[in-house]
Amino acid sequence: MDKVYPGVDEAVADIRNGASIAIAGFFTAGTPYRLIEALARQGARDLTIICQQMGPGNGEILQLVARGQVRKAVCNYPFYRSLSRGARCVFEQAVRAGEIEMEVYPMGTFIEKLRAGGAGLGAFYTPTGVGTVVARGKERRSFNGREYLLELALKPDFALVHAFKGDRMGNLVCRKTARNYAPEMAASAHTTIASVEQLAEPGELDPDMVHVPGIYVQRVVKVDRINYVPTIE
Repeated sequence: MDKVYPGVDEAVADIRNGASIAIAGFFTAGTPYRLIEALARQGARDLTIICQQMGPGNGEILQLVARGQVRKAVCNYPFYRSLSRGARCVFEQAVRAGEIEMEVYPMGTFIEKLRAGGAGLGAFYTPTGVGTVVARGKERRSFNGREYLLELALKPDFALVHAFKGDRMGNLVCRKTARNYAPEMAASAHTTIASVEQLAEPGELDPDMVHVPGIYVQRVVKVDRINYVPTIE
């Protein structure tokens, strides 16, 4: 099955208002820049964005915020540590003004919420956050004398991921730390859209090197490699 789309704009064209979208990437590693830019051009609104960081080091996602496309953010690193930088960050100011709803989770809980969604689970119990503000409003249970919190799985409508190489059937190979959240986000989403730097034919990829199986990827689009300098400015 050939899953290749002619361009990024065509690949995101049917993302609807109110959709939840998981966006892979850890700062500049593995971020699907061209797909995010296409989503900004497409203009879908009232979006729930699920990603590692919303403000620091994520200028493309901030385009969505600046255009008023984001209603809610689910992340684990939302704000700069500097008040002066935060005062200049459109996302932080939108949250403080009550214009965007935000949920923040520890990194391990965040990735487990996605993994659970991909495994077909509705929720899971974790000891992380017990006795802190994270526990507010959550069901608690004790197992073997230890207290746990109930966390709901994340099952986004779409996932945007990036890979170093991918074939026409959607099998993806990521480069080193650029893999980060991509496998879990792809598995948990209803529709996964992958940008790839190198497009391979079926059978050309070593199966033992595939990080995201094609069964989790519905759309593939070829993009040029972006050269950038890592920064959180």
